[in-house]
Amino acid sequence: MRAYLPIWSRVIAACVALLLLTPGLARAQAFQSAAPYALLLDSASGAVLYEKAADELMVPASMVKLATALVAFQEIAAGKMTLETEISISENAWRKGGGVSGGSTMFAIVNSRVKLGDILQGLIVQSGNDAAIALAEAVAGDEASFARVMTERVHALGLPKSQFRNATGLADPQQKVTARELALLADHIIKTYPELYKIFGQRDFTWNKIKQSNRNPLLTMDIGADGLKTGNIDETGYGLVGSAVQKGQRLIVVVNGLKNARDRASEARKLLEWGFRSFEQKQVFAEGESVGEASVFGGEKGRVALKAKGAVNLLVPRGSSERLAARIVYRGPLQAPVAEGTEVGRLLVTRGEVKTLDIPLYAAESVAVGSLQQRALDALMEAATGWVRKALKRS
Repeated sequence: MRAYLPIWSRVIAACVALLLLTPGLARAQAFQSAAPYALLLDSASGAVLYEKAADELMVPASMVKLATALVAFQEIAAGKMTLETEISISENAWRKGGGVSGGSTMFAIVNSRVKLGDILQGLIVQSGNDAAIALAEAVAGDEASFARVMTERVHALGLPKSQFRNATGLADPQQKVTARELALLADHIIKTYPELYKIFGQRDFTWNKIKQSNRNPLLTMDIGADGLKTGNIDETGYGLVGSAVQKGQRLIVVVNGLKNARDRASEARKLLEWGFRSFEQKQVFAEGESVGEASVFGGEKGRVALKAKGAVNLLVPRGSSERLAARIVYRGPLQAPVAEGTEVGRLLVTRGEVKTLDIPLYAAESVAVGSLQQRALDALMEAATGWVRKALKRS
């Protein structure tokens, strides 16, 4: 089985040269977050603008409700539930998550039936544990089974480190996430369910004649924030997943492990303001422009051009002379035939140790199977390459 091979093209070399900004300009303002865990993500490009312990496991607290909401959104998208579907408030949901529990609650009445649209508002706006448990029971029968569904659904999105044990975020030593996976989960929700995502920006919600404000402090800061979720457990501190849009640019921030709600709000705001202020967008490939090439085995042509879907833009520090490195990686050579539009590789761009771009690349044209003579020549070339690799390993 062949390893992923980095392939450099003249176009990629030009990309790197383009991104070497004029030397001597001041670097973008350095930033250090006081949060033990932090990540700042540009939604459009996938560029990570700042990270700190972003891949270390941490306790999510009520930020776990992003995954709880995800499952509900998926059920709605699949036609299994609607916003009008009625959810029963069991005694279990009421005792563990209702007003008698002492935790965050939407104050749903025991043995009542509540429409899913209201349950989602109670879950997201009020962080209601009763809403979370009732939803879990409606989808999977019990909360433990629902937690397994949550874990499976998030893993299916390519977020393998997250492990969920309940729908509420209440303390459990086996319930862990990372800042990076929380940011990517938030990004997925925003892009995949834009109408349902609007609930995260709702300022308040009234249920059982009790009006409660959204716990997300970013929503009142006039910085373009429109979501997502806070969380805190005394033993591990205060956290927040937030998102804001300014001039068409969306940033997603994650902080966790802070001492109090004030520090949580301050650090999240600082990260967002720094991101909007300190980076500028550079287009490196226009829509439809060839990004590079990949080798093709047994085809009528030995190489195929690659392109992204849409233009390729990067966020780079304003006034920075820091070098960006770009490469195309794919499992190759590709086996003919190759159909136009087939995903065949990825474009990776890094700034030092930080990955600033990771997007799929697609075949820009079709490559049919070549003649018998061409296939035989490719086979000889591949065999020779294999011999060289083996010799290098032995040396």
